Amino acid sequence: MSANKASYKEQRRLEAVKQRRTSRILMWSTVAFVAAVIAALIIFSPKAAPTEMPYDKLPVLGNKNAPVKIVELGDYKCPTCQYFSQQVAPQLKKEYIDTGIASLHFMNLTILGPDSNTAALAGQAVYHQNNDAFWKYYDAVYKNQGDERTQWATPEFLTDLARREALPIDYDLLKQDILSKKYQSEVDEQNAFARQNQVTTTPTVFVNGKKLDGFDYNSLKAAIEEARKGE
Repeated sequence: MSANKASYKEQRRLEAVKQRRTSRILMWSTVAFVAAVIAALIIFSPKAAPTEMPYDKLPVLGNKNAPVKIVELGDYKCPTCQYFSQQVAPQLKKEYIDTGIASLHFMNLTILGPDSNTAALAGQAVYHQNNDAFWKYYDAVYKNQGDERTQWATPEFLTDLARREALPIDYDLLKQDILSKKYQSEVDEQNAFARQNQVTTTPTVFVNGKKLDGFDYNSLKAAIEEARKGE
């Protein structure tokens, strides 16, 4: 092989090496640029505005002017909502509601059938008579919750339950309001709110208008602490 030919091959090899190096540099530069753009979008993009909640139209447990406002969308026939009322809500009450840090509001989301709607009508009727009595009724309905596959939330059962709990309300008026579906428009409005905000499961919880992915106590606690910091 002549010296000129060998020199030519070496030159081609060096050019190929240089080209591969240049390609790698361009590739990594592109990757770095794209990553920087994504990071900038994440950092500088505006946060989603909190959902506007109808606090004044809902039963409230605790100080209505508390800095952190929690809203539970629930169904009285939902077993998981029963868990929330018996296991999560008491912890919230002790640590955050009784201390004035947070308030708890309830909104109906009737997804399990006619019983769900009847129980919601009863809850609204109690609330309109006495906000504090509502929360005793809320606890009582969940503690006496029947099987979700059977019909149990009849006007008679719900009225008798209020009487057994000695709620400071007019029981005859309660039954009349359930039978006449006096507050059906309110229940319908709350269901419409859920649809508009893509809420399809119960319980679903909002903290200061921010919908949470979970409803366990640790998730709620973290969300409350963030809300206290204004995040």
